[in-house]
Amino acid sequence: MTTVSSTTSSTTSSTTATSTTSKSTSSTSTSATANATKTAAQALFTSLQTGSGVDLSTLVPSLIEAQFAAKTAALKAKADTLSAQISDISSIRSSITDFASALASLAQGGTLATQATSSDPSSLSVTTAAGAKLAGMSKSISINALATAQVSSTKSSFSSTASLGTGSLSIKVGSNDAVSITIDSSDSTPSALAAKINAANTGVKASVITDSGGNAYLSFTGATGKDNSFTITATEGDTAGLSRLNVGNNASGTTTNSTAANASITMDGVTVERASNTITDLIPNVSMTLSAVTSKPIALTGTSPSSALSTVVTNFVSTFNDNMNALNKAIDPINGDLRSDPAARALAQKMRTLTTTKLVPGDSSTAGPKTLADLGVKTEKDGTLSVDSVRLSKALAQYPDIVEKMFQASGDNVMGLSAQMNSVQMSATSSVYGLTASYNNLSKQQSDNSDAQSKLSDTRQTASDAMTQRFAAMNSRVSAYKSVQSFMDQQVKMWTKSN
Repeated sequence: MTTVSSTTSSTTSSTTATSTTSKSTSSTSTSATANATKTAAQALFTSLQTGSGVDLSTLVPSLIEAQFAAKTAALKAKADTLSAQISDISSIRSSITDFASALASLAQGGTLATQATSSDPSSLSVTTAAGAKLAGMSKSISINALATAQVSSTKSSFSSTASLGTGSLSIKVGSNDAVSITIDSSDSTPSALAAKINAANTGVKASVITDSGGNAYLSFTGATGKDNSFTITATEGDTAGLSRLNVGNNASGTTTNSTAANASITMDGVTVERASNTITDLIPNVSMTLSAVTSKPIALTGTSPSSALSTVVTNFVSTFNDNMNALNKAIDPINGDLRSDPAARALAQKMRTLTTTKLVPGDSSTAGPKTLADLGVKTEKDGTLSVDSVRLSKALAQYPDIVEKMFQASGDNVMGLSAQMNSVQMSATSSVYGLTASYNNLSKQQSDNSDAQSKLSDTRQTASDAMTQRFAAMNSRVSAYKSVQSFMDQQVKMWTKSN
């Protein structure tokens, strides 16, 4: 029932607005008619004073203008009003949508949530992903060992253009099945053989290191972690030499410079190992990068984004005021294009109550701010907002976790500011009760007005054609009468002269 009522109200509002505007332009239409009538009368008087009959090029347009001036002016005034209303609705609707979307993106981005902070970022750096719940977090972390990768290289160098041999190389990484790579004469130079190994994606990367004499060493590197150690076993083909690339199993042609090992850290007294120096599975939505072994524990804490929250409140108020000023202008009771539109007025009322809307759960007995007003954001008489910076700073200092919750994404806090702005956006975009309903109704009126103007133009042309025909006939008769009058005048003068 409410939906139907809202739709009906929206339709009625546009009609009311148009009616009000039509009344305000009635004096203009009357003036236009009076001016057109005066012009037509003057044209007729002038025409009848000439000696060649009626001047149709002046008289007919003047009379037609006098006949249709009122209707033309009324339709044009209505068209101008509808265009202004549609323009205002489009602008306000777009601006509110952009505002709500920007706030939602900011809330989802994670910069308004508590960030993980390391006391020794040179040894342990951290990044916080969106959605992290880190309020009150305090961890003690010691880095006992870094994850390392196995690195093996040839003991001897080779000519960069010579063949290293043909056959196959079997590469086995950890407990994975061995992968066999065929090496023929076209793949046997150091750079070509390295490329062939890399293309196989076995988990071992080969590279060529050139010494000062231009000769090449081959280096083989695996992934970090003890389970990623590897062996390379050659099977000689027609051209011997691949066995020089064997790795592991007492190979004599290569040396292992670094072994594969896990990273080891102790967090809150519990020691764990990971294959990588980037650890993402210990604290949800927090990525830790290990850079150095530590001699003392590192403090990992959650730091409230007080500065970011203070800035976003200020920016929110500024953007809100821009939107509210535009809306106030549109619904101004005297000059506003949308002054009689209930959807626009409902949107303004909803925005006016935003500062007193509860943004976090809890009743009055629960300590801490619950609304924007509690943060020092005040609604002025015209609906715009102002910020008490002292009160805002105090709230951020005393209740950082609660303030942070107010600005969480709508999925995390269905009462938060982002969710409330989504509701405001719905009032602006709904095709049932919002500005879109008004937009659709006004667009229909605009189309009807355009049709009416087109029909009036056709009617005007028809009347002009008919009037031209009538005056043309009259013009012919007037010319004949004047010819007779001229002849009679000459005869009288002749008679008078002869006497």
